[in-house]
Amino acid sequence: MQYGICSLSVVPLRNEPADTSELVTQVLYGDFFKVLEQRKHWSRIRIAFDSYEGWIDNKQYLEITEDNYNTLHKEPLKLSFDLVEFIQDSNGQLHPILIGSSLNGLSLLNHSHDGNIIEGTIEKEHIVQTAFLYLNAPYLWGGKTPFGIDCSGFTQMVYKLNGHKLLRDASQQATQGEALSFIEESEPGDLAFFDNSEGIITHVGIIMKDNYIIHAHGKVRIDRLDHSGIYNVDKRMHTHKLRVIKKII
Repeated sequence: MQYGICSLSVVPLRNEPADTSELVTQVLYGDFFKVLEQRKHWSRIRIAFDSYEGWIDNKQYLEITEDNYNTLHKEPLKLSFDLVEFIQDSNGQLHPILIGSSLNGLSLLNHSHDGNIIEGTIEKEHIVQTAFLYLNAPYLWGGKTPFGIDCSGFTQMVYKLNGHKLLRDASQQATQGEALSFIEESEPGDLAFFDNSEGIITHVGIIMKDNYIIHAHGKVRIDRLDHSGIYNVDKRMHTHKLRVIKKII
């Protein structure tokens, strides 16, 4: 088994080993992983944080040892809390990193950082406050950053910054936590899930107070939430059908 770490700001993880393949998620600076299969130009990896798998360009990560991997896996996460920050390498060159990047591998990569760091578990009332950091970020299938993010990437990153682990896709996140019977039972920071005409969960958002929801749809935006689903305040129509509300923390 081989292991790797991302030393660049944000790297695409693709469904197949090709630059033209679908973006399934993104690997942020400091994310580390197991290499499940290695080819000439591409590697299939499993990200340690959420066990998500896909293909990464071999030029866009560095190999680490099994001991390095195990050490990183045991440590509590230390995350960058600036929307955009820089790390400095051993040659004095600056490299941009984005909010939610892991800083646990700084010494391993021989990098330095003096920006804001967040670590540990933060109380639930801070979930919505963190979500506002992504407000108006454009929607991007597979995205996990303020410059492009999808609905489940948004909820995963917001929870991650507060010290809580969510799986990557909306359908996976819907398997976590405790189901609530009514919206009235929910609290700000709970997750609402929505399904399509075939009953497949395809969307997720973070519940706010007073029946509002923040979610990624075109952009990270705030809309109304009722028993039917999401009511888009601009289109004046329902855009997503409510399936279940989950209390994760």
